[in-house]
Order: sequence, then C-alpha cells, then structure tokens
Amino acid sequence: MQPRTHKLLAGSVNKIRNDLVHLLVTVSGMTDFSGLLSGRTNWRREFAAPMRAFLRTEAGSSGVLAGAIVLALLWANLFPGMYDEFWRTELSIGLDHDVLRLDLREWINSGLMTLFFLVVGLEARREFDLGDLRDRSRFVLPMLAGIAGMIVPVLIYLAFNAGGPGSHGWGVAMSTDTALALGLLALVGRGVPDRVRVFLLTVFVVDDLLALLVIAVAYSEDIRFMPLMLAIVAFGVVLLLALFHVRKTWLYGVLGLVMWSALLTSGVDPVVAGLAIGLTAPAYSPGREELEEATGRFRLFREQPTPELARSATIGLTTTISPNERLQYLYHPWTSYLIVPLFGLANAGVTVDAAFLGHAYTAPITLGILIGYVVGKPVAVTAVSWLLERFTHGRIRPGVGWAAVVGSGTIAGIGFTVSLLIATIAFDGAQLAEAKVGLLSAVIVASGLTWVVFRTAKLLSPPKKALALLGDAEQLVDLTDPVDPERDHIRGPEDASVTLVEYGDFECPYCGIAEPIVRDLLQDDDLRYVWRHLPLSDVHPRAQIAAEVAEAAGAQGAFWEMHDLLLANQDKLQPADLIGYAEQLGLDTERLHDDVKRHVAAARVAQDVESADTSGVSGTPTFFVNGQRHYGAYDVDTLKAAIKVARARARISARRG
Repeated sequence: MQPRTHKLLAGSVNKIRNDLVHLLVTVSGMTDFSGLLSGRTNWRREFAAPMRAFLRTEAGSSGVLAGAIVLALLWANLFPGMYDEFWRTELSIGLDHDVLRLDLREWINSGLMTLFFLVVGLEARREFDLGDLRDRSRFVLPMLAGIAGMIVPVLIYLAFNAGGPGSHGWGVAMSTDTALALGLLALVGRGVPDRVRVFLLTVFVVDDLLALLVIAVAYSEDIRFMPLMLAIVAFGVVLLLALFHVRKTWLYGVLGLVMWSALLTSGVDPVVAGLAIGLTAPAYSPGREELEEATGRFRLFREQPTPELARSATIGLTTTISPNERLQYLYHPWTSYLIVPLFGLANAGVTVDAAFLGHAYTAPITLGILIGYVVGKPVAVTAVSWLLERFTHGRIRPGVGWAAVVGSGTIAGIGFTVSLLIATIAFDGAQLAEAKVGLLSAVIVASGLTWVVFRTAKLLSPPKKALALLGDAEQLVDLTDPVDPERDHIRGPEDASVTLVEYGDFECPYCGIAEPIVRDLLQDDDLRYVWRHLPLSDVHPRAQIAAEVAEAAGAQGAFWEMHDLLLANQDKLQPADLIGYAEQLGLDTERLHDDVKRHVAAARVAQDVESADTSGVSGTPTFFVNGQRHYGAYDVDTLKAAIKVARARARISARRG
C-alpha cells in the first residue's frame, strides 16, 4: 500500500509539523503552549468572529479600569493638591527651536489615547470585514440604534441645560464606554449568552465612531488650514499604501506620527488619527494555500537554516495574518490594561464632600448626564429596535431577544472613557467636577438596572427565558455544505436537534485531545456528531492516507471503528500499522489495500476539504454547532454551553415554524 507520490514529497520532512505550528503560534499570537493543555482550537480564527477576543480582553481589563478610577478618587480626596499638581507637570519634546510642550494629562488624553482609538478603528473594520456586519443588511439596526442612542441622551441633556452655561458640553452625554460596559455586564449579567454581548458591541461600534467625529468637529477650536491639509494628505498616502498592500510597518508609523502632529497643530483633537488609520487595516482569514506556502518556506529554512531563509520564513508566516489582526495583537492588550486605566487614573479624580454632592445632584450638568445615560440610552436602543421590526414586518430585527435588547440599552448607560475625554475639553473647574459625578453615578445606576433586567429574565420559565435572551431571528450560517446523511459520517440520532460537525486530521494532536471530549458530549441523546476530513498534508504527511484508510474501512461498514483506532494511535500511521488496524477490526485487508492503492476515496476526502475551504476553515480541529462556527476553547463545559444555546434556538425555531 503506497500513498500518492506528491503526498510523500509534500511530507518529506517527517518531524516538521510541531516546529512549524510552534513558530506559527509565536509569530501570529493565535495561541500558546497552554492552549494545547487547555483544549483551545489550534489556528483558531477569532478574527473570523471578531468580537470574541475583544469580549475577553475588555471584560478582564474593566477590573483594572475600575481599580484605577477608585485610586483616582482616593488620591484626589486624600491629597487633592498633589493629584492636580502631578498631572499638570509639563513634559517637553524639542528639536532645535521646535518644542512640543504638553502636561502629563494632555500626553495621555491626546497622545496615548490615540492608540486606544486605533483599536476602536480596527474593531470597526474587522466587524465589517468578518463579523455579522459582513452581511450589510445587518448594519441597519446597529447603525440606527447607535445613532439614536447618542441623540436621545443629548436631547435629554440639553433639556436640562438649554441656554445655561453647561449647554456646550452636550457631547459628554452621548458615548457608551464599550469596554467598561462589557466588563460590568460580565459581572451583573452572569450566564448571559455571548450573543447578547456581541449585540451590544455591534450596536456601539457606531457609537464609538460618531463620538470621534463629534470630537473632531464640535470640540476642535481655532482650526488651522495648512496643518489640517497636511494630515489629510498623509492619510491619503496611508490609503494608497493599504490599497497596494504595502507591508512596511515603519512607513505607516511615520505617516501616523505626521498625521498626529499635524492634527495637534491644526487644532483638531489628534486622537482622530488613530481611528482613521485603524479603519484602513483590512481583516481577512488566512487561506489554506497561503498557510501551505508558509510551510514550504519554513521547510526550506529547516533544511538550510540561513539568515536569508529565516527572514523569508518569518515574512511568509506573518503575511498570512491580516494587518488588522497583527495590529490588534500588538496594541489591544496595551490599550486595555495600561492606556485606558492610566486615562482613568489621570482624569477620574474629583474632590467630593457632602456639600458638593448635595449641590452636584441638583446641578443641570450632573442631572443631564445621569438621566441622559440611564434613561435615554435604554429608551433609544429599545424603541429603535422595536420600530424597525414593526415597520419592516420582521425583516430587520435584533439578533437577540427583547430582554437582551433592554439589558443592552441599560448597560449602554455606562459612559466613561470618551465622555470623560470630551468633558475635559468642554469643562473645567466646578463644571468638570459635576460632569465627573454624573458619569460615575451613571456607571452605578446603569449597572444596577442591568442586573434587574437580567435577573428578571432568569426568573422566567426555561422556554420563555430562552426566547427573551436569544430571540427568534435567523442566524448567519457559516457551514456552507449542510450535513447530508447520505454522504456524511454521523454518530448519534439523525433527528437530533443539535448537530456538531468537526473538521479533523487523524495525525493532528489537537484532534486527539478533542476526541475524548467529543465522546463525553455524545452521551447527550439529542446530539449528532459528524466527522469531516481536513488532512493538513503539508505538516502531517500521513494524514491523507489515514483519511483514505478510514473511508476504505467505511466502505466495509467500519468507519467509526477505524476512526477511533486512528485517533488513538496518531504516532503509528505507517502502512504496516494501518493494515494491522484493518486486521484487528476483521476487515478484508486485500480489498482495503486495493481501495487505498487506487485512491478510491480520494475524491470523497477532497469534497470534505473543499467544503472546509468554502466555510473558511484552514486548521484542525474546527467545530460547527448547528452550522455556526465555534470559536476558542473546545473543553467539555464550553462546548456543552454552545450546544445548550443551539438547542434553545432550535426549539424556538421549531415553535415558530
């Protein structure tokens, strides 16, 4: 029994696979060695579901931000003079006679926060390229809800402050702090499905973008034309470089610095530069062909380890990952765990006492901000969602249930980062202190309202709770080829309400880790499991022949028995081993040998590979639950949670049908 010649050539270096995967991991940052132990999908495609990584990072960093806010309040009240004096310390950068002089607070607000808004731009672009908004019709509801969620609070604020000295600070009342909102949602909305968090983030992508435009247009003074034109020209060059796929990172860095400096000189808040550059970074999933080409480059380096080939291999690996993903990996942790908390530390401090609080809670600025956020946001989000569904007869509807919509609206009443930035531009002195009290109070009240909403939903019966949280809107299906009982290999009842599809490779150690987890899941009598082949022949030289052996065994009615043996013996897939497994199962070894020698099943395996390609799969194992891609961890608890949600959705769809 001989495998095909080109497969042998493709796998000529037998032990390369682990070295290559580890180098891919190091360069791209997709996972780490702990992922192997924790059961995380190899080559997982979190950029194909843009919000998952964002949700985890922001939920964790919100605790750091909350700690920074508390520290700022303690510092400002225990040592009020010291707090203000420290942040007003000037830091200058000079070149000959040209000196840029800003105090520490300005360096943070206009300098470091540019990187924060770079990440905001990256998130928006990634959602448009790879997230739910890749279906442009799904952008209508988030766009209108996001716009209304800004306009209504502003109108409430102006109702309190019209004609008063605080009227020019209307921008403080409009922007949701998505990072802090998601973090607090994880605390007050425990057990809420990920889909609710994704809905919240999708809606307020628009919020973040419009807030930056407001800063650029409404809160920039004494605009100077020539520096502004220089910034626009620099941005045009960035667009051209992105259009022609130029990957010189230093070029973008220089142009970004030119944009930032020109905007600062022009009078426009320079944080806009970060947003603009982030929006130019495309997001895409690396294709299998690009990964195989990277394998070839690494193989050349493995055979002849020279500096030139090392550079070629490194470039080949990094270019398989989109610029958006690489920038996210580089900047997101810094912005989430350092820059935004530092911003909170520098700006949240306000000296309070009983007399001041008594005055603040009757001041129009404080009341306008507080009522605008805790009333205006939920009313706007809920009303727009309801009106769109009603007037489009259900063609446009939220991707979650109504309890989730209301809860998203209430948690959106948390405004801090961008709002505080606008407050520092619009106010000073007592007015700034009143604005800070309003923003901090909104955080507390909005969190409490959100807890009440989701606690009430949990008290409903299971079917009503599922409908209230998940809704009945159709979800995007990622699996392009639906399961076919006539062709696919299926374990479990064919009429099960949940189908788990795995694309796997018999030589992939991650698939071996997943196998006992799948067996545990199959104790569920309402779950069917489907195996589809995705042999990564460039790194697993025996994967293709193992897949064909499994299919040859399937022709004799023993696919699953052979499947189990192959995964249990991943390091023993030589021809003699494979024949031994056939003998162990009591199969006709001559027939199996002949089928494999003539590659009878090669076309069948190729069909699975093609379906993987069209579904955006390039690594193993990759799971789909009722047609939707499962991202991240594939431990028992995580997969059971995904299956539970899928089952609830299936029951809702069945009742609707």
